[in-house]
Amino acid sequence: MSGKRRLKVFFDGGCRPNPGPIEVAAVVRGKVHIRDDLGHGSNSDAEWLALLHALEIAQATGAHDFELVGDSVPVIAQANGIAKGRSAAGRAHYARFVTLAEVHPPARIRWIRRAQNLAGIALAARHER
Repeated sequence: MSGKRRLKVFFDGGCRPNPGPIEVAAVVRGKVHIRDDLGHGSNSDAEWLALLHALEIAQATGAHDFELVGDSVPVIAQANGIAKGRSAAGRAHYARFVTLAEVHPPARIRWIRRAQNLAGIALAARHER
């Protein structure tokens, strides 16, 4: 890496109620990117769409070395190829992820506790206003 730190892109998604309107967030270099125009779905859909959003944001930065960091154990396990999606929607999200990642894949995708997830903190703050 020649002294450079890997870029971290935090992601989180949710819907209120579940199922309901989806909102996602990605945080990179302290900048919050929120989308709430992704339709309705489940929390699982929201987490997948957040991962996809984070991947697109990371790729748009032009960074060659980045990791995606989130708090959804099932989505991270599926994206890492450790687990298979149980639903048709989960398999479709995974297929879209694989296609997008072919262009420029993340160096890694890892889990972090919810309290440390900057994207989750950004979404929670949005509802405190």
